[in-house]
Amino acid sequence: MYRSAHDPRQLELDLFFMPFGGYLDPENRWVKLARRVPWQQYERQYAEHFSKHTGPPAKPFRIALGALLIQKQLATSDRETVELIRENPYLQFFIGLGGFTTKAPFGASTMKQFRKRIPNDVLGEISAYVREAEQAEKQRETGSSDS
Repeated sequence: MYRSAHDPRQLELDLFFMPFGGYLDPENRWVKLARRVPWQQYERQYAEHFSKHTGPPAKPFRIALGALLIQKQLATSDRETVELIRENPYLQFFIGLGGFTTKAPFGASTMKQFRKRIPNDVLGEISAYVREAEQAEKQRETGSSDS
């Protein structure tokens, strides 16, 4: 079963709960990347893999896609990806959690499920979109500093 967990306010850094105080840096690479990823654009495709009324609830799309993008970016194993997410508030923000927790949001075996539901071609398409958005952002920054 799948229910969209998209909350547009989650991208607001001041809403991310840090139990030990402080704030996330808006210039962090994972915060910037979170703004570039077209989360909603691909969520509908992901939801098609699930029944709307039966079965246990699936992990939200942002968690699934975010974990796969982290793994691809850092070239890590399933276990290492989960461990990095568990210990890093920036990665937890990136995958859409509402605040930092020391508990892993899913197990390493769940990564296999994510890969089944978000195939490599879709992951590649999203990665290309993100690269283009990053290049456009850099061009805007360079163009605006020349004036």
